[in-house]
Order: sequence, then structure tokens, then C-alpha cells
Amino acid sequence: MNAQESESHIDISVVIPVYGCPGAIPELHRRLVKTLEGMDKTFEIIMVNDCDPYHSWDQVQKVCKEDSRVIGLNLSRNFGQITAITAGLDYSSGDWVVVMDCDLQDRPEGIPLLYNKAMEGYDVVFARRKNRQDSRIVKFFSKAFYKVYDHYTDGNFDNSICNFSISRRIVIDNYCKMREKNRAYTLFIRWLGFKQAKIDVEADKRFEGKSSYNYKRKFEMAFEFITAQSNKPLHFSIKLGFVVSVLSFIYLIVLAVQYFINPGNIPIGWTSIIGALFLIGGLILASNGVLGIYIGNIFNEVKNRPLYVVRDIVNGHKENK
Repeated sequence: MNAQESESHIDISVVIPVYGCPGAIPELHRRLVKTLEGMDKTFEIIMVNDCDPYHSWDQVQKVCKEDSRVIGLNLSRNFGQITAITAGLDYSSGDWVVVMDCDLQDRPEGIPLLYNKAMEGYDVVFARRKNRQDSRIVKFFSKAFYKVYDHYTDGNFDNSICNFSISRRIVIDNYCKMREKNRAYTLFIRWLGFKQAKIDVEADKRFEGKSSYNYKRKFEMAFEFITAQSNKPLHFSIKLGFVVSVLSFIYLIVLAVQYFINPGNIPIGWTSIIGALFLIGGLILASNGVLGIYIGNIFNEVKNRPLYVVRDIVNGHKENK
């Protein structure tokens, strides 16, 4: 390796999606620099502003001007946290890549722990949030989602695992090759395989603000992840349609028996109309809704639009992917 290559070589890239916490940016940068310099590694910090309406981009620009090792990406609109992570990964160049949130729930001081564990021969090391600072309701729904996700994808996922992780370059390169619109960072990384480990890392409370993921958004994301990675819901719709059809047939028999036992209490044509409605309606409603979601996913994929668009970039080269 010549001198020029040595100077430009990056040991660790830190990718951070930024949204809703402008006040945390200076403190996050300070703690990251202190931690990474203490590791005696060359590094870059990539902050991706996901069109935050709270003026986080102003703070990112300020940090970039003070420190050339910080790359700032400003997306043209809000593409979502996972897509913002993907943008940062596309621009990263380190041998190892750390992904973490911007709200300081993920402690920068945990990066050496992840790196040291990776040095034991692992390609990916996830942080498992110890003493997770979330409400019981959030923890319950998180656990429930992963139970359902495990069933539909034949996986075995730990709901305490978060985006905070470190991965070898070959892992990140292969992750970036997957350009699906419905993305989940930890689930995709787990799907890739490689040698993986997880360690307990203390989690803090948010530095400021609150999560933009309300229950409605979390439910929508859960459904997107499942339908994007499994066709089991289609099989479930078939089973549900079969069950509804059987129940409708039984109900039809009950109506027929009532008609012959006490015909005066049942209007003419009622039995056939109701039986047919339940039978056909059960089949159609059970299958069309789920099928429509899959068709919608196909529609989004075949448009082949870029995952994100970068509006501004500081300390880097502009590129849309």
C-alpha cells in the first residue's frame, strides 16, 4: 500500500440516519470522535439527513465544516430510516461499518465493544439493548411482531436486537446489492448469513424528542416486512377462505333444515342468497386483500425507481442510487 492509499484508507465507517434530534448532533459527534480516536483507527462519520423538518441538516452542515471526516448527505425528501441507512452504506468505504441511531440511545462508547467482539472472528456483531428504555407496550408489540415474523419467515429473531451493529465490508457490499423497496436492515443482514454474534450494550434514553414511529406506522412496517419476505400470508388466505367456505356450507345446511322444519319463518330465497353470499364473500375477501398487497409490492419494484435521491452532500461526491 503506497502512502497516498494509506492516507485515504478508512478502517471504520459510522453510518447514522438523522431525523428529529438536531440538538443531539454536536454531542453525538463529540462522543464519536473521542471514542474512535481512542481506538487509534482511521474513520469517517456519515450522517444522512432524512429531510428532517426540525432543521437537523443545519447541525449536520456545521459539524461537517468543523470536521472533514464527517460526510453529510441531505436527501431530497423523507425516504424513511432504513432507506437513509442504505444511502449511508452506499457512500461508506470503511473495512468495517457501524450503523447506529442519532438520538444517543445507542452509546458511541459501545463501538469498541462491537469491534473487539468482531475481532474474535465474526463478520457481523449486533448490539442487544440491555435495560432497553422503552415502555412496556412498545416492548410487548416488538416481541409480538417478531413472533409473527418468525412464523411467516421460518426465522428465529431476537426482538432486543437493534440497528446498532458493526459489519465487515463484504457483508455491507452484499447488503447494498439488495435494492428492494421494502427494507429492514437487521433482518436483511441476518438473511445474508455470514458469521454473526451479539453482545449486550447498555441503552440510554433519547437525547431529545420522541420517536416518529407511532403504532400505526409500526403496524404498516410489520406488514410490509412480512409480505416482502414471505409468501405464507397467501397460503394463510387460502386456508382462511377454505374455513369460511366450510362454515358457510354448514350454515347453508342449517338454513335448509330450518326451511323444511319451519318454512313459514324463512322468506323465500333467503337461504340460497345468504348461503351464496357467505360462501363467495368469504373466499373473495380472504384472498383478494392479501393478493392485492403482493401485486402492490410487485408494482413498486418494477418501476425501478432509485431508493433515494441526494439533494446536497458535504465532504463527499454526489450520487443517486
